[in-house]
Amino acid sequence: MSQSFKPIELKGIRTYSISERKSKVSTDDFAGVWEKGAGFDRFLDSLPDILAASDLKAVINAIATAFENKKTIALGMGAHVIKVGLNPVLIDLMERGILSAVAINGAGIIHDFELALTGQTSEDVAASIGDGSFGMARETCTFLGEAIQKAERESLGLGEAVGRYILEKDLPVAGKSLLAQAARLGVPVTVHIAMGTDIIHMHPQFDPKAAGAASYRDFLTFASVVASLDQGVYLNIGSAVILPEVFLKAITLVRNMGHRVDHLTTVNMDFIRHYRPMTNVVHRPTLEGGKGYNLVGHHEIMLPLIAAGVLERIG
Repeated sequence: MSQSFKPIELKGIRTYSISERKSKVSTDDFAGVWEKGAGFDRFLDSLPDILAASDLKAVINAIATAFENKKTIALGMGAHVIKVGLNPVLIDLMERGILSAVAINGAGIIHDFELALTGQTSEDVAASIGDGSFGMARETCTFLGEAIQKAERESLGLGEAVGRYILEKDLPVAGKSLLAQAARLGVPVTVHIAMGTDIIHMHPQFDPKAAGAASYRDFLTFASVVASLDQGVYLNIGSAVILPEVFLKAITLVRNMGHRVDHLTTVNMDFIRHYRPMTNVVHRPTLEGGKGYNLVGHHEIMLPLIAAGVLERIG
């Protein structure tokens, strides 16, 4: 049966003074105007204390505070962070003692090795998938296959084995290699592989048993890093599935074993919001204490911005 609706009568509406209302935005939080020639620290201070700008400053302050208090600052990332040219920023943070550990996926060792060998990486998949030549570069699978055997012989994690092997072979661009420089500095870089996702898995030189064992050793090392994250900072940059899952398992493992990781800052950075980083990095690990942040933006802009902000804050 159809109903008949008349326009609602507004005579009974109740109002109150705006002075009694809680407002989310105040002019006190507005942006400052730029002064030509002012420094980067002044630029950060001029950002509004509203939404993402406020979060960006909070993340920078959290990293600076953790560093000053000698707490762990760890970073998990997808290989795209390497491909957009950020190795120098990460190496600088390691050299300054700010970055305590790095976790990467299996693609990370491929791009990092190719950069160390030739100064170039990232093949054109669309141009080579048609004739089956995608992923068939000889040097990549041969070198990393040898590095995996080194990990097996010396009971090393995969990240340390690749880094040391790049140094041993004195590759021409080793100075720009995240893995090689981390090995030189003694900073752990753990590699978390997923079988079938990387081009080296297609080649006969690839030893899945040795690679799996080396990656598992890296998981145990990563768990040790996570066990030290109380009052520290963990950043997930550009990994939508693998590293958020690894982080979640590591944090429940160490809490199960009695390690206190009750108060930490977690940060996710990516182009868009994904389910797993939001739940497994930003939300769930900080339920006991601390705070999680999500920053949306391009890695090649956001990471150097945060690194510069931290350096300005710590003086």
